[in-house]
Amino acid sequence: MNENERDRQTVTDPAEPTADAARPPEERPRGEGPDGDDPHARRAAALRSAERVLARHSTDATLQERLAALSTQAASVHDLAEPVDVYGNGVVEALEDRVADVLGTEAAAFFPTGTMAQQVALRCWAGRSGNHTVALHPLSHPEVHEGGALGAVSGLRTVHPTRERRLPTAAEVAEFPEPFGTLMLELPLRDAGFVLPDWAELTEVVAAARERDAVVHLDGARLWECAAHFGRALPEIASLADSVYVSFYKSLEGIGGAALAGPADLVDEARVWRHRYGGQLFQQFPTALAALHGLETVLPLLPSYVAKAREVAEAIGEGFAAAGAPWFRIHPRPVHTHQFQVWLPYEAQVLDAAVTELAEETGTALFRRWMPGDAPGVSVAEVTVAGPGLAWTPTEVAEAAETFARRVAAAG
Repeated sequence: MNENERDRQTVTDPAEPTADAARPPEERPRGEGPDGDDPHARRAAALRSAERVLARHSTDATLQERLAALSTQAASVHDLAEPVDVYGNGVVEALEDRVADVLGTEAAAFFPTGTMAQQVALRCWAGRSGNHTVALHPLSHPEVHEGGALGAVSGLRTVHPTRERRLPTAAEVAEFPEPFGTLMLELPLRDAGFVLPDWAELTEVVAAARERDAVVHLDGARLWECAAHFGRALPEIASLADSVYVSFYKSLEGIGGAALAGPADLVDEARVWRHRYGGQLFQQFPTALAALHGLETVLPLLPSYVAKAREVAEAIGEGFAAAGAPWFRIHPRPVHTHQFQVWLPYEAQVLDAAVTELAEETGTALFRRWMPGDAPGVSVAEVTVAGPGLAWTPTEVAEAAETFARRVAAAG
């Protein structure tokens, strides 16, 4: 894993493990975390103990809390009296059937990771099309977060129809100067700011790929929350593509796992490759049960999260403006899903320090983690609005943003 990948991964999993978070903040000298002077551990402890957040991350919970929650939730989504799964039967099959039903596809196969699911899908399409070149965005997950796995493991080659911080246009796909067998579209494009095209643009891009006899695959790790932006149901979105991968933990609050959905013959072939890639696990019932619970209880709430995120983004801007912030950016604006980026002209460690201090002093954490941006002295945070965020009023968000901006200005 290179430095860029490591930095981005900490955004995905921002609450780093800590050995001892029991010591209350008021008993620690300024700058001292539960592991001594480690600012990351101190911030992680502060985020876990914060009473007001916009979303809870799974890593905020202890093992005991996570197991207790799963034990309570599982009985509401599956018959726990049936035998445990063995190599993908039982509850895992039930999950696969549920995913296919939700997405309107012929079949779906459960995978332990999205990296494996997506790599298998692209490898299968390469074999069927006879073209091992995949067109995708340079900020897409396989290019940024997978250590070059498509080429190193599966012998696939990637090309980029655009380098803009958005999905490619139909013209860019149509006019790309070399052939490719598969067009992969990440919906939303996370590292560009969780951005989406509009529905007309998406259908035009798919049509342009079809004109080139290319397969269309959706990296839909966060597809679940895209329906509100497109104004379309999930089956209609999924039907645009030849296959789609979805994640169970990024938006649905599961333990992990993913699914590849599409035509039955493709899914059957993918199961063979899943075994070859080491993904035919003996038992997976905790992950499958958590995924089923997410589909039943979290998925219906995502439209409300998206609507609230739009409200939160505007309120953050109002708070920064009230604090006289020298420059800031909310991206995209209006936001497309329940996640978006916030940019400020300060070093990440200054911003992270403000996150920690305010969480300790006020019990409120508007942000979680700041990372160096694309220019010196500029940093970016990813904001997620989920269940806890629904309780915030716009005024409360604006006040928290103003307080944060003033704290940063005083320290910067």
